[in-house]
Parts: sequence; structure tokens; C-alpha cells
Amino acid sequence: MLKIAVSDAPATEHGDDASTGHVFEINKEQNNLSISGETFDGDITTLGNNHFHAIWKNKSYNIEVLERNVAEKTFHLLVNGQHIHTKAKDELDLLLEGMGLQNTSIAKINNVKAPMPGLIQSVAVAEGDTIQKGDTLLVLVAMKMENTIKSSGNGVVKTLKVVAGEIVEKNQVLLEFQ
Repeated sequence: MLKIAVSDAPATEHGDDASTGHVFEINKEQNNLSISGETFDGDITTLGNNHFHAIWKNKSYNIEVLERNVAEKTFHLLVNGQHIHTKAKDELDLLLEGMGLQNTSIAKINNVKAPMPGLIQSVAVAEGDTIQKGDTLLVLVAMKMENTIKSSGNGVVKTLKVVAGEIVEKNQVLLEFQ
């Protein structure tokens, strides 16, 4: 199960924006997908890099993924010309939240690893740079899609392990923090 908070403003550092938007629960059982208890009987088609088209409840949606942060489970989408920000919580996040604990594994960062194999298109930081949470670190191209890798915390870049034009493997360390 996923619980997804959707709003027109980016998620805050200390929570989601459920108070300013909507929260949906997405469940997948066997081959059936449901959204907040309602069976999804729509259609989703990939149009190109980060572009999708969906039809649901007799409405058409043009969707473009503008930014994604896999570590924080956030997406910035453009849906029919409207900016939408999402923050997802999976079963582990919900379990920890229910126990009164926060999943703080991303609070202190030691290094950044490649989320998937691909080509380093550009590097936006240098050794010694002070980085804030959300700062762009580099752009990784995978499956013809540009993936902006952003910092999940604050720190100082200790070592760059890659350069633009380099091919990397999944989980390869891209840079280290002090």
C-alpha cells in the first residue's frame, strides 16, 4: 500500500501537505489497482520521456514528470498545465509513523549512490561545496530520461567520484559528504 499526499505546493521538510491537498491510498492486490478503495479502471500510456497520458472517470490527463526525488519519495508533476507535488509513504513509512517514529535514514547523508544505471549528463557541484537539502547535485540519464539527483540533506561535498560523460552502475557511489 502507498499513501500519497497531493498538493499544489512542495512537501515541507517535516511532513507532507495533506492539510493543503488530498491524500490517496493506492493498493495493489493480484492484478487489481485501487485508489482510495475505488478500482482503477482507467488507462495510462507512455508518450515519451517523462510524459504520460491517463484516462480515468471519462477525463483525460496529460502528465509530465518535472522532478523526482527517489530518496524522499517526492514528485513534481505538471498535470494538464497545473503543478502538482506528491509525497508518498510506503508500508514501512506508515508503520514507523504509527509507532511514533520517523524514518530519519536520509537526515544525515554520507554519500550519494546511483539509483539506476545510466550516464552522468552533468555535475552541478564541486568538492568543498556546501550543499543544502534539495540542491541539485547532478543529472543522470537513464532509459532516455533525465533524472535530477538532489541532496536529501545538508553537508559539504568531500569527494566527487564521477564526471560528466561517465557511465555508472546502480548503487555506485557518485559523491561523498564530509
